[in-house]
Amino acid sequence: MTYSKVNCSNAPNTRPSLPRERTSKMSDEALDELTERFGTSDKPLQPDIVSELKSIMRLYGLSVSDMFFKWESYCIKMDMDTKTSLDSMRAFKQDLQDALERSTRTQANVKTEKRVGATPRTVAKNNSGDVFGMLDNMTTPGPGRSTKLSSARKRHLETPSVSRMKAVPASSPLKIEDQLNSLGAILPSSFNNRQNPGEVIEVLNEQLPAPEPPIAPIGESRIKLTAGSDQKKLAYKPLFMKLSEVSEILDGRIEEFAKIAMDYHNIEESAFGSAARKDTNEVVAVGRIACDSAEGRLNAASLVLETSRSMGNAFRVPLNLKQLKGHQFFPGQIVALRGSNTTGREFTVNEVLEIPLLPNAASDAPTLEAHRNRLRGGPDAMDSDSDPAPLNILFASGPYTADDNLDFEPLHTLCIRAADTYTDALVLTGPFIDSEHPMIASGDFDLPDDVVGQLGSFDPDSATMATVFKCFISPALNRLVAANPHVTILLIPSVRDVIDNHPSWPQDAFPKRDLGLSKAVKIIGNPMSLKINEAVLGISSQDVLYELRQEELVGGRPADPMLLSRLARYLIEQRHYFPLFPPTDRRRLPKTGTEEGVPPGAMLDVSYLKLGEILSVRPDILVLPSSLPAFAKVVESVLVINPGYLSKRRGAGTYARMTLYPPDLSQIEATPGGMMAHKVFERARVEITRI
Repeated sequence: MTYSKVNCSNAPNTRPSLPRERTSKMSDEALDELTERFGTSDKPLQPDIVSELKSIMRLYGLSVSDMFFKWESYCIKMDMDTKTSLDSMRAFKQDLQDALERSTRTQANVKTEKRVGATPRTVAKNNSGDVFGMLDNMTTPGPGRSTKLSSARKRHLETPSVSRMKAVPASSPLKIEDQLNSLGAILPSSFNNRQNPGEVIEVLNEQLPAPEPPIAPIGESRIKLTAGSDQKKLAYKPLFMKLSEVSEILDGRIEEFAKIAMDYHNIEESAFGSAARKDTNEVVAVGRIACDSAEGRLNAASLVLETSRSMGNAFRVPLNLKQLKGHQFFPGQIVALRGSNTTGREFTVNEVLEIPLLPNAASDAPTLEAHRNRLRGGPDAMDSDSDPAPLNILFASGPYTADDNLDFEPLHTLCIRAADTYTDALVLTGPFIDSEHPMIASGDFDLPDDVVGQLGSFDPDSATMATVFKCFISPALNRLVAANPHVTILLIPSVRDVIDNHPSWPQDAFPKRDLGLSKAVKIIGNPMSLKINEAVLGISSQDVLYELRQEELVGGRPADPMLLSRLARYLIEQRHYFPLFPPTDRRRLPKTGTEEGVPPGAMLDVSYLKLGEILSVRPDILVLPSSLPAFAKVVESVLVINPGYLSKRRGAGTYARMTLYPPDLSQIEATPGGMMAHKVFERARVEITRI
């Protein structure tokens, strides 16, 4: 068969065109999806913004969902709200163009390197065929240029800022990681060559001084722990959910909030009604925010209110939000709405009633005085008119090692830091031995010889994950205890921990017996409320902030326009460590290093969700590790800390250091009843620090 060459320069356009009806239908579908993803209310997007979005899709070959994910990443990188505007869309478009140009230059430079055949290349140290070892020396050394990985090259492992991009010459051949990213590969990380170790990237309450560490360890522990949750209840039997129990738990939460709203707003019981019942009179309806489709994403068109069986026969009714100036909702949120259903088809919301917050934590004078004296170092310490030294507490979250090794260098470095500063407490959340680590998932790794030698008689065939923990994690913690015998170490598991036989959340503590840990190490449940002296600490290793960010619906002028503080406020208002229901589809969570690349997700056991409630009082400190940018903020008198992950997939991460000063007892006399609010948010200095 032969083909003839046709000159089409002057030929008429013979490309078949789509029928107008089909083209219009596709355009409408694209516009609907754009409005769903990028719209902030039930109002349509501005025509200029729609044109800009369609231009981005056409230029870069992106689907609406792919473009939205890139837009979210851009907003997180620039620390800005996701509300769309013409200027922000143009800046986003320019950022995509810059990334494309960098990738193009990288490909051109790689091709140039391949053409230079006379220059000898450095061969990998072994002949194992490790592509990563070869790529480290892929750049041809020029005059005055070393093949050693330079600091300028390492900076490109992270998203570059504008100033960094300007500083890099257009012909730089050092950006091979862009091609590796397209292949899904991870560059070998060098922890010792990490950027700016010890740099403080954010400080809360900077006016409080950062004290010097003591010259010697204190004679006894300055911390008293008091459990605020019943940890024994977390030892339930997982994977035995019953639909009847799930329904009772979900309905009971709606009815509980209805009682709270009735008491707080002094509303007669007769004023409450079903949002699904046709009625011209205004009623107060209490229910759960939900999406009308199990696979859909919450938006103004899919928003429904789910009622309980006793208050609305478990009906779902669409919500009309046109009367509201602004709103912020997420699936699973319990709300009290004032409005009416005059048509029987939808409930028109006139007002979203405020749900009262739990009271602030407070203590009496003798209790605070006892904790203040404990900070002096015990009963044998000398009395002094000066204030005792503040508490020094470190917070960190796993993973604790990069994807290409099991050295756990970030964890060892953190423990050395804690030992050098004589830290009072070290609070670590899982995962410790991460089920999503590529080497753990494949089982292709060796235990360190020096640690195995200390185990005595060791049979590799009988090794368990407890043995792995004993080899990789326990030595770092035990060395910290040896250097500072009175340190308090708290471990909180994660649903991704392979050493925990309790796979669902709420999650029981994993057994300590076979891990070779010191007595100073205490393992608690997930989530957990407890007291560190007088301060109430609430902590959960679930990344609820990221999932709320994925699922929330914000429109108009929300009560809190700041993203990170708004996400944390959801937990405080809903009185729960994981108020989202159902949780985010795990395919939409951050990718992991395993072959499948999909994390396990929230792993909720709905029958026991009451164990995740925040009880009695608002916590003074709320620790919520997340893949979102690390931060420390005050939200409704609660000190909210996201320490970030100590190790990222391909580099070092962050941790949080809190310096907690003692309370001022002179204010107690003026407080009614002799009780004093802890006000930890005023006397705590928090530093987000690079490891």
